[in-house]
Amino acid sequence: MSTIQNSIDVIVKQGILPLYFNASEEKSIAILKVLYKAGIKAVEYTSRGPEALSNFRKMVEVRNAELPGMLLGIGTIKNIEQAQEFYNIGADFFISPGFVAEVSDFLRSKEVLYAPGCMTPTEIITAENAGVKFIKLFPGNILGPDFLSGIKDIFPNLIFMPTGGVDTTLQSIESWYSAGVSAVGMGSKLISKKLMDYDAYDTIEKETLRVLDLIETVRNK
Repeated sequence: MSTIQNSIDVIVKQGILPLYFNASEEKSIAILKVLYKAGIKAVEYTSRGPEALSNFRKMVEVRNAELPGMLLGIGTIKNIEQAQEFYNIGADFFISPGFVAEVSDFLRSKEVLYAPGCMTPTEIITAENAGVKFIKLFPGNILGPDFLSGIKDIFPNLIFMPTGGVDTTLQSIESWYSAGVSAVGMGSKLISKKLMDYDAYDTIEKETLRVLDLIETVRNK
């Protein structure tokens, strides 16, 4: 299981955190493999359906057997019971739509990364005071890069990643990086329902490679 710092390092290095959920175990695994093939080493699988736990268990097995160096995180964690279940089957890091104190305390005691979704300075301060180092700005489409620009100086020791509303365009990625993010969370804009429905794994791979190139371009400016 990955340590807090190791998980942060891997996510920040790749500059993007792809996230998705599919009820099909087969599709969930196929997408994981194609992301790995594109060079992704950290993925967020979102707990958005009753199949999430069993799918994730199988994904951990496949990762252990075939995808060395891949970190598998779980998202949409809203309570301590969910956190414990996914911790027990090997999740490397945990992401929430909001800050949950019990989840934060539990994962800190296990030295596992917890990235809560925050939307206000009060929520960010609460998370920071609880020892959180990595903040998911959510929903990113409502907050926008200007929000982060306005508060970044108050939180010099935190790492920020927006999720929601980050497009796969140079303009969108550049605006967030200019505001001070260390990574961008990307779900349906990268791995859309349509692409999953049609098993368009080649397209997912090409888009992922393209976005990784865009991030590299933005960072080297």
